[in-house]
Amino acid sequence: MRRWIKVSVTAAVILGLGGWIAAPYAQDWWLVRNVCDGALPGDAVRRIAPDGLHFTDEQTDRSRELGDYRCFLAYEGDDGDEAQLLHLQAYTRRDDQDRRFFSSFPEEGFSEQAPLADGVPGFVDSGGYLQILLTCPDLGKDAEGRKRSLLVRGWLGREAVLDRRAVYETLVAFANSASDRTGCGAEPLEVPAGELGPVKIEREPEPVPLAEAGDTACGLLAKAGLPRPSEWRLASLLNEAAPSGRCDLYTEEAGDWRKRLTLVAWYGDWSNRLAVDEDGVRRPGTATARCDGEAANFAVSASDELPGVGRAKQRELLESFARERTRLRGCSDPVLTG
Repeated sequence: MRRWIKVSVTAAVILGLGGWIAAPYAQDWWLVRNVCDGALPGDAVRRIAPDGLHFTDEQTDRSRELGDYRCFLAYEGDDGDEAQLLHLQAYTRRDDQDRRFFSSFPEEGFSEQAPLADGVPGFVDSGGYLQILLTCPDLGKDAEGRKRSLLVRGWLGREAVLDRRAVYETLVAFANSASDRTGCGAEPLEVPAGELGPVKIEREPEPVPLAEAGDTACGLLAKAGLPRPSEWRLASLLNEAAPSGRCDLYTEEAGDWRKRLTLVAWYGDWSNRLAVDEDGVRRPGTATARCDGEAANFAVSASDELPGVGRAKQRELLESFARERTRLRGCSDPVLTG
């Protein structure tokens, strides 16, 4: 009898210990399974989490009436406080979208950005938010006659593993789910099969010689007649369907490549704020057009006293850039100001 009691107690201890060890993993599985109404691919989410990290909480909030859908996964940080590994947001209201764009592009709008991969219409902003903008055919038009859209934003915490494919799989799954849950009705996205763009801006992009940039989205600058073309390098930061993109030109200085000139495009009425000064007067070095019923704005910014690229040449580059962008998007002809 004693032997059976001893065996039973030992088995209970082992089972209890096994349950205690398994508990964090079971909680991980449960939280990942439930966050964002179960829309996220579990394997991809776990690849974003570093080894040994366990989730402590998830939250999903949605209001179809307010056009707002948000969710996050949290873990216990080193200081014992809860920290977020992944935060996803979606907005269909114009005011909510404008506020997020204004935070991405403060002042004159030349904030750093990086394009998402072709096929995913978005960019990464300087604050680390991955942003996708989708047209919502099922939501019709707003009071001003503009097509309604869905802005999807994703943010990764400091402990996140920047596995590009895992991040894209997670973001695209959320975007497709958010489109359904907000009544947007956007065409479903797919994760591109090829090379994927960056998911966070960690350093300056690697510019390429102008002679090698002709096939990039910014390739027109390779044929723009820049003085001493062999001394320039180009970083192409354009996604043809994103709400913003840019082309950066570099020259060498003291052994380093320094950004000397930027051409940027912003699409949507929200961008009108970036093209005017505090008195509402359009800034010099800008251009405007109409794209799909809304404003599109373009601008150039250059270092002072850039040899061979004075104001007239900058204006010429801006006009070429704006004409190329509007042609590709089926917009009206651009009008230069200043």
